[in-house]
Parts: sequence; structure tokens; C-alpha cells
Amino acid sequence: MLPTAVVQGGRSAWKGPFFVAFPNLRQALENNIPIKTQARSCTILPNFIGLRFMVHNGKDYIPVTVTQDMVGHKLGEFAITRKRFTYKATKNK
Repeated sequence: MLPTAVVQGGRSAWKGPFFVAFPNLRQALENNIPIKTQARSCTILPNFIGLRFMVHNGKDYIPVTVTQDMVGHKLGEFAITRKRFTYKATKNK
């Protein structure tokens, strides 16, 4: 039997984190303007702290404000794509 290695991430360390170069990053930080994006797989970097993103969930854009605890995670983790299931109340009662 071959030994199995536990892989912590899906990306090689030498490649670095995946992120998108947002062209209006400095302007958004100064004016507190949210950045509209569909890049859910973008890794949150330390220089994103304090920024507001509008992350697409497949239907509409969800506001996400980046904090210190979010660094290293992906933007898509904070914009839920599924609605909560609720039972419909029946009329026959």
C-alpha cells in the first residue's frame, strides 16, 4: 500500500495565491466605493482589508466587506449561492 500525503491546498506554493488585479483598487480604498466582481476564486490579500466588494453569487451581487480574518480565504466563500429551504404553508387547514 502506498503512503498517502495530505494536501492542504489545491495550488502549488511556488505559484503563489490566485488573485485578480482590480484596476480601480486604489480609488475604491480612498472613496469607499464597492468593487463589483465575478471573480469568486480570487484569494483575499492583506491589502484588500477595509475594501468593499460586490461578489456575484450567480443571480445578484452580495456586499462583502473584507476584514483581517478573511485574509487567505476566497471571495466566493462569503457570498452564499444557495437559498435556505423553507416549507410552504398549506392553504388546506
